[in-house]
Order: sequence, then structure tokens, then C-alpha cells
Amino acid sequence: MAQQVFVIACLAVGGSSESDKYLIFGSGTKLYVTDEQVVKPVVSVYPAASRAHLEGKSSLLCLASAMSPPLVQIYWKRQKENGPLEELQGEQLELREPGRTAAIRVIDRDALYTYKYHCYVKHEGGTVEAQTQAEVSALPPPPPPPAASVQSWYKERLLCMLYTVLIVKSLVYCCGLSLLRILRNKGPSTNCTKVTD
Repeated sequence: MAQQVFVIACLAVGGSSESDKYLIFGSGTKLYVTDEQVVKPVVSVYPAASRAHLEGKSSLLCLASAMSPPLVQIYWKRQKENGPLEELQGEQLELREPGRTAAIRVIDRDALYTYKYHCYVKHEGGTVEAQTQAEVSALPPPPPPPAASVQSWYKERLLCMLYTVLIVKSLVYCCGLSLLRILRNKGPSTNCTKVTD
């Protein structure tokens, strides 16, 4: 027969100075009490497959696994070609499963520079950086406009000349019809006088 055991514990957490002698856990704080040792996470970075790549964006995935306790915080930094590391702000999608946490971040590709993205995982055992970085290259330059060939220039001129001839032909045809109609409506001339001797 299973027995239920209730444990009442009083936990006081002392701070380092008189002003924060007692720290208070806020809502959502998780406390893990275990006899397992703290194990740092294994961190990996992968390019995530998405359609965003077609729109000048890239997706990166950072995976933290095999850690104890399982709570981690994932954040990113980027580095311009041989420049300093900059911390990234903004949103990322986090997925949590037992034993692993993944973060997917959508990156706008820069028009000029290539960046290396570093993934960091903050854990009770310390901060761990992924062994590899993801490189997101600059956007390729737009393709040059197609060179106008001599042949296409001649085709354009031939079409212009053809349309001009057709317009002139239509004008001549309309003028000819108008002239015939005027002469037909006028009938025989009545201005003639008979000359008698």
C-alpha cells in the first residue's frame, strides 16, 4: 500500500547585504530539489529550414540538451566580419521538451555584411557557448539589367516603322473614302449654261 508523505519546509534565502536579506521568489519561479549533480548543457547551432530564405531572411536554430536541471535561457550574439560581438534583441521561438530546449530565430540578411551568429545558453552550471557558429552571408547583389543587343534594337525600329506605315495607310484610306462620298453626294454639275447662236 502506497503512503503519502507530506513535507513542510520553510526556506529562507539570504542575500549578500542587509538590504536584500530575504529574497522572494516571484510567480513562475521553479525550484528543483534533486540529488542529481548539475550538468551543463550540450549546445548546437543549425540553419533552420524555412521559406524565409527566399524573402531575404534566414532562420537559425540553437539546441540545448542533456542538462540538469532542465531550465535554460538561450540568447544570441552576432559578429560582423572581424568586428566586436553585439547582443541581439528581439523575439525568438522557444520549444521545450523533456531533456532539451530549442530556440529558433529569424534573421534579416544584411545587404552589405556577412555576420557570424553565436548561440549562448545560460544555465545553473554556467553559460555555455555553442562550439560552432552559424554564418549568414550578405544578400547577393541584384542582377545587372540585361544588355540591349543590336538585334533587339533593329526589331524595335522595324516595329515602329510597321506601325507608322499602317497609320499612314489608314489615313490615306479614310481620305479616299471621304473624297468619294463627297463627289457622289454632289451629283452632276448644274452650273453649265447652254450656248446658242
